[in-house]
Amino acid sequence: MKVIIVGGVAAGMSAATRLRRLDESAEIIVVEAGEHVSYANCGLPYYAGGVITERDALLLQTPESLHARFRLDVRTRERVTAIDTAAKSVTIAVATGDTYTEDYDSLVLSPGASPILPPIPGIEQALTLRDVSDVDALVAQLPNARSAVVIGAGFVGLEVAENLSHRGIGVTVVELAPQVLAPLDAEMAIRVRDRMAANGVTIHTSAQVTRLGATTATVLGPCGEQQIPADVVIAAIGVRPETSLARAAGLELSPQGGILVDENLRTRAPDVFAVGDAASKRDALGAIEATTLIPLANLANRHGRHVADVIAGREAPMRASIGTAVVGVFGLTAATTGRNERRLLAEGRDFEVIHAHPAQHAGYYPGATPLALKLLVDSHTDQILGAQAVGEDGADKRIDVIATAMMGGIRASELTDLELAYAPAYGSAKDPVNMLGYIADNRRYGDSPSVQWHELDAMVGHDGAVVVDVRSAAEHAGGTVEVAGSPAINIPLDELRTRASELPSKVKLVVHCQVGQRGNTATRLLRQMGYDAVNLDGGYLTWRDGTRAGSSVAAV
Repeated sequence: MKVIIVGGVAAGMSAATRLRRLDESAEIIVVEAGEHVSYANCGLPYYAGGVITERDALLLQTPESLHARFRLDVRTRERVTAIDTAAKSVTIAVATGDTYTEDYDSLVLSPGASPILPPIPGIEQALTLRDVSDVDALVAQLPNARSAVVIGAGFVGLEVAENLSHRGIGVTVVELAPQVLAPLDAEMAIRVRDRMAANGVTIHTSAQVTRLGATTATVLGPCGEQQIPADVVIAAIGVRPETSLARAAGLELSPQGGILVDENLRTRAPDVFAVGDAASKRDALGAIEATTLIPLANLANRHGRHVADVIAGREAPMRASIGTAVVGVFGLTAATTGRNERRLLAEGRDFEVIHAHPAQHAGYYPGATPLALKLLVDSHTDQILGAQAVGEDGADKRIDVIATAMMGGIRASELTDLELAYAPAYGSAKDPVNMLGYIADNRRYGDSPSVQWHELDAMVGHDGAVVVDVRSAAEHAGGTVEVAGSPAINIPLDELRTRASELPSKVKLVVHCQVGQRGNTATRLLRQMGYDAVNLDGGYLTWRDGTRAGSSVAAV
């Protein structure tokens, strides 16, 4: 059996090494257009920032080491330029410009993705960060740089911004969307923006770079046009699947532009497979035949291993994907899995939202810090559709638990039953994930109806609802929910039974506390007293963060 793999790194090399472990007799050829076939591309920003001090630490394997251990024929600086699916052969160009052909029994396409560059004057001087040569070019410019502009506030853009800031460079991030980190919703992402700003990074949202000069960037934003110092410019807008080779070969693409594959990563051409960032993924949260793009290293490695199994005869359908990611900036972690609220709205899904703000471990144990959690749940089936977490510690752990629950088919209210490791230094007897389950369970039985922060203006301004703050007088004085300039009525929870008569009885009452827990107790009490009361989900903190984000959910 002769297998040609086009492209190395995560998916391609996972396929090659797994296939060798399954079949010692196979002839395995890896054709890589770049200089390096196996490197840690997720570590590139940290090498640029000096966190990873040795460049060699990025280089995981070489052609020589791969041949010695796995007897792989790795050909770097060679490019597959054409595929003849009928003849089952590929044309390969070498550095001199000459070409040759190789036939195959199976062909695996792993060409990755290409950085998106905006079509603006001067864009040719912007750097990208996809491979080792890119980071070499960036590091070479840093000794003489005092300012940098990062175009794009996604995961990579923020990692680059943080690392350049650690090197003492003044960093400005320019993002076309109204918020940073598009996979998060606005009230969650605002916390990441705050942390970046607190550490000296300037962020312009709803803005775009329109021109690059020798040492400046022209930025057009809500306040007009301005010139920003830019000794270095990094384009981190995002990536698109590299599909030129597949298109030329007549392979079908998905609606999102990736190479279309089935559950065993086969294309429509015989014995041609596609994996990694270039390939479509089955969408676990969409319709049966829905596809999506998820350019993440963990999926690339999974799919590389799976395609090797299929080629070796171990065929089993690849599980659909939900998309789980994490980023850390200046000691703050933001993690997400599945859908966000904006996407669910765009899809017309019926869903409920749960916000919670628990400590990451027992509050009485030293070092407790708050988490901001968001859970998105199907209104009819209780299926978990997505989750987000932001905090200094424990955000990644909770998202990993929820992502595992989603893949296992565990429903939102069933999170109450998860038996999670507990000691005061690591969690709480009611873990934050369990707490999300308790809230979901209350919603399922209608015990504590709730409203979202972005629904409040319409409820008060149009429907005449009244907001009630059940926190202490001191908490109320420190900041409360205000709609149209009118602050909430303040009746502390412990006084609510005796002072409930002070509340209007013929209008809807929106109850809020700091994070929603006391609001839930107050809502249950008032409803049993005959009031039409609902709880403000996530309390004052979620309302504060959402309104500070400055845009509605639908508009972001």
